[in-house]
Amino acid sequence: MSVTEIKIGGFGGQGVILTGVIIGKSAAIYDDKHATMTQAFGPEARGSACSSQVIISPDRILYPYVTHPDVLVVMSHDAFKRFAPSMKQSDSSLLLYEKDLVKVDELEIPGKHYGVPATRFAEELGRKVVLNIVMLGFFTAMTKLLTADGVRSGIEASVPPGTEKLNLAAFDKGFGYGQELAAQQA
Repeated sequence: MSVTEIKIGGFGGQGVILTGVIIGKSAAIYDDKHATMTQAFGPEARGSACSSQVIISPDRILYPYVTHPDVLVVMSHDAFKRFAPSMKQSDSSLLLYEKDLVKVDELEIPGKHYGVPATRFAEELGRKVVLNIVMLGFFTAMTKLLTADGVRSGIEASVPPGTEKLNLAAFDKGFGYGQELAAQQA
């Protein structure tokens, strides 16, 4: 594995920052990799644009900021429009998006792109707020950067006490969907 730059975008309240924290924690603590995480908020936290950036590497990371993400995960159409142009121009670039909220056909996107109905899955589980964890499961299955067990441990260590079961169910829903989609693409 080489250095992988990841950007997660959406709006405040969607769990964008927590998603980045869990990816970084899972990589560094549970999957024996190096990771950095930075975050950016709009002027108001809830409802405004926000992003988290994670770099994962087998070696020490000397520069902690994402310049051109290899993987872009977006949970809102505004985040897609704002961050997609900065993606690495490569056939190996990967865009993962919430397919009920993001329409990807208006921009030229490098690499591959796959959507997941994360909000719908979260609603089926009874809490729309776990859409970010559904996206995290989808990310884990589609990128294969981290182990599913490592990410599950990261979730358990990061979510509020008493919500672990719901969050793990959300992860499994997104992960299963990603595994099925990846098998269809193979």
